[in-house]
Amino acid sequence: GDPPNIMIGSAVPELTFMAFIKNLAPIAVLSFAVVLFVMDRLYRRNLTTRPELQEEILKMDERKSLRDPALLRRALFVLALTMIGFFTHSITHVESSLIALSGGFLMLLLAGDSRHVEEALHKVEWPTIFFFIGLFIVVGGLIETGLIGDLAREAVALTQGDTVLTSMLVLWLSAIVSSVLDNIPFVATMIPLIQDMGTMGVEHLEPVWWSLSLGACLGGNGTLVGASANLIVAAMAAERGVKITFMSYLKVGFGVMLLTVALSMVYVYLRYLI
Repeated sequence: GDPPNIMIGSAVPELTFMAFIKNLAPIAVLSFAVVLFVMDRLYRRNLTTRPELQEEILKMDERKSLRDPALLRRALFVLALTMIGFFTHSITHVESSLIALSGGFLMLLLAGDSRHVEEALHKVEWPTIFFFIGLFIVVGGLIETGLIGDLAREAVALTQGDTVLTSMLVLWLSAIVSSVLDNIPFVATMIPLIQDMGTMGVEHLEPVWWSLSLGACLGGNGTLVGASANLIVAAMAAERGVKITFMSYLKVGFGVMLLTVALSMVYVYLRYLI
């Protein structure tokens, strides 16, 4: 559902695709319902249209949108294989990242036309990819020099090894930091820190991992720069004449983020820590 989850699942073998569904789907559905309610209260008066516009949409023929039915069938086939790979991850023990990459390469292979491959490669955000490559190299250096281990010891000392305090700290720290930084580099930094916690007194780390996932993913909703998806939507909106500024997003997004993280805090506490 989000790159940080793939990173966490790859780092912790027991947190499989199905484990994420079992543990995080309930709070995801609840958060979704709450966000829908908030959006309804805020924007109900603006969610109106005219009958002639409705009629125009109803007259559209969806079949005319399918410019290449053969390619669609191949894409659905690859998507089905990829989803099967995710669901059987706990049986095959194949990394989720490898399954996703294999699906991508297979889709390029079956595209049947070099134009599709060229178009796909042109649309890849290469500067962003190389930014993350450099970032992960820096994080790796921090791990080797022992700085990440020192941070883990300070965090454990702050919570005195208490699982409840550690989970709450990771949840809110992840949310606040991820709201102003992209959540991917933050999770990349936190994963080795939590792994080091396991060697320094914190016995039950599962709630901490779920707290990291929830905090990082929901925290990205706090500001416009909190998640890559926010920036993509803002760019798409700007192309269509709708300007979403940092402050206009912050006025809605930050409050919604705090609400969903508070719900997650109650969920983690009641399910894993009580």
